[in-house]
Amino acid sequence: MTKRLSQDGLARLKKLEGFRAIPYADVAGVPTIGYGATYYPGGVKVTMADPAISEAKASEMLALMVKPYADAINECVKLPLTQAMFDALVLFAYNVGIAAVQGSTLVRLINSGAYQAAASQFLRWNRAGGKEVAGLTRRREHEQSLFLSQGMPA
Repeated sequence: MTKRLSQDGLARLKKLEGFRAIPYADVAGVPTIGYGATYYPGGVKVTMADPAISEAKASEMLALMVKPYADAINECVKLPLTQAMFDALVLFAYNVGIAAVQGSTLVRLINSGAYQAAASQFLRWNRAGGKEVAGLTRRREHEQSLFLSQGMPA
């Protein structure tokens, strides 16, 4: 069954990303705006010269832009997930990128039924530019906690 990011998951994503009306360089130096958007719907990349956006516009963008990440999780994960697991994986994918998630040990472990071992993989993704980033460590801990919060699928 195809899952979608829950309203709780969307609210968590907004909190993790934080809202910024004007473009800024993220920890990896990538121009970003709104709720962590590095591009606009339609694929145009964010630049540091872009005008400010409203929170409403950022929310609208996020709702559109989260779908490919949810689709990617639905496609690459072959075993059942709780809603919390799915939400955690979408939050993770939104931050690290679809290709990184699809080729990850985390997904391989889920697909082998090793959910607990998969959960430990979140914490390995806390670096940007080769350096550990405290904010990414906190985010991974949040994603891991959410992943484990409803127990294992039946």
